[in-house]
Amino acid sequence: MKSAVKTYSQERLAQVLLAPVVSEKGTFVGEKHNQFVFRVAFDATKPEVKAAVELLFSPKDKKLEVQSVRIVNVKSKEKRMGRFVGRRGGWKKAYVGLKAGQDINFAAGENQ
Repeated sequence: MKSAVKTYSQERLAQVLLAPVVSEKGTFVGEKHNQFVFRVAFDATKPEVKAAVELLFSPKDKKLEVQSVRIVNVKSKEKRMGRFVGRRGGWKKAYVGLKAGQDINFAAGENQ
């Protein structure tokens, strides 16, 4: 029985990851479980997030291997400005677990 491997366009994968989430919880999870937290598009799926991370953060000499992806919907919050009530938008974040010995270098693309 063959496993169906779906291929995604590079344009779509470039739109899936929006930004890394830098927080105290994200740093703790990263150090303890070798995971990284990303803000992702609202319609992103787990296979798309995995393919996007492997495509965008793989060094030239070897392939980055993603072990697990967990996706969380962050609910919107009600905020007040005096007597006016508004809502912040909800968003989606992904916890991406890497295999042992793997690491993401965010500063690799910057010129120093």
